[in-house]
Amino acid sequence: MDSIVVTGGNRLNGTIPISGAKNATLPLMIASLLTSESLILENVPHLADVNSLTRILGNHGVDYRVEGKRRQGNGCDGRTIHFFADEIVDTRAPYELVSTMRASFWVIGPLLARMGKACVSLPGGCAIGTRPVDLFIESLEAMGTNIKVEAGYVIADAPNGLQGCTYTFPKVSVGATHVALMAATLANGTTVLRNAAREPEVKDLADCLIGMGAKITGAGTSTITIEGVDKLHGYRHRVLPDRIETGTYAMAVAMTGGDVLLKGAQPDLLQDALDVLVDAGVTIEPTNEGIRVARNGHALKPVDVVTDPFPGFPTDLQAQFMALMTMADGVSNIKETIFENRFMHVQELARFGAKIKLDGQNAEVTGVDKLTGAQVMATDLRASVSLVIAGLVAEGKTTVNRVYHLDRGFERLEEKLSACGAQIERVSH
Repeated sequence: MDSIVVTGGNRLNGTIPISGAKNATLPLMIASLLTSESLILENVPHLADVNSLTRILGNHGVDYRVEGKRRQGNGCDGRTIHFFADEIVDTRAPYELVSTMRASFWVIGPLLARMGKACVSLPGGCAIGTRPVDLFIESLEAMGTNIKVEAGYVIADAPNGLQGCTYTFPKVSVGATHVALMAATLANGTTVLRNAAREPEVKDLADCLIGMGAKITGAGTSTITIEGVDKLHGYRHRVLPDRIETGTYAMAVAMTGGDVLLKGAQPDLLQDALDVLVDAGVTIEPTNEGIRVARNGHALKPVDVVTDPFPGFPTDLQAQFMALMTMADGVSNIKETIFENRFMHVQELARFGAKIKLDGQNAEVTGVDKLTGAQVMATDLRASVSLVIAGLVAEGKTTVNRVYHLDRGFERLEEKLSACGAQIERVSH
């Protein structure tokens, strides 16, 4: 099993190219189930989750072809992949496939819409709270689906096809919004989704579906209206840049000092997080090429944050920001409102010498003069990269174990950081 070894103390200077967004890529890939024609996705990142989902889609009969398999340029160029679901050969998504990643459960929406039935295992993925699928089930039931849960599988059928409806999500859910949005594109009549997720990845999916012939208005707001159509056709779509990767590298630069251009980044996708970094004393400058991030000699100021659905501060940047605040000059408070159990990185950050007090979903972080390198273990995708960020400034050597979590969501992390001066390498055991 691989580990990442970091020797701290180097500033970051140079350019980091931002990859296509993982959280947009996965639902876009699943949307290929909605049409018998070819869906071509550009700027697809090289990630373990993308590879896993490709295998899962193949189980349903989706063929694929990758353009430009060889690495080019700086090695971080996104791939172009053609997905072709001419015939759905299996509407069952088995446990051994779905258990590897939570987003694979989302195939239930397109399978129901196109085939009228689906049998999908309850999901796996990161262990951050229970993250139940009740909102997925309720929204599909509102469209006329018969659903039962047996032996760990959600068995769904809509013998008369999905029917348009008005459904209000009891709480904002990105995944459930993705699923209901995809399902409604082929439903009979008009569907109105209220209290829908406003995340950029939802709008990116809607933009692609519109290109495929769907009739959708309001994506990016809390009310999305979908007028069902008989069929969708092929389309070519470019995945938007990854705002979580952008924020992660911005915090790495803020932590170490230096001056880095995040090439291809779009500030409007994470403005709240960028504003927080400015409050912490970091220079953020949007440019024609992306976002320039710099901190040269100034102490980090403590800032309080509360995670919220978009456009608020992303829960997926909470762990990275906590790592940053361990070196701030004072006390900061972080409140997690999206997921329970999303402070599992706290005990690992403590191994560096960080001072963090937990009280339920609140964390009080008292900045320290220095962090010291340590052996640490990744507990989930975002927590693992927070440990790398801490290791970049810690005195001595840090070894991050169980980095398969990192490979699920960060494309060539050590390659991008080392190109800007970080002393970081992957070690295979």
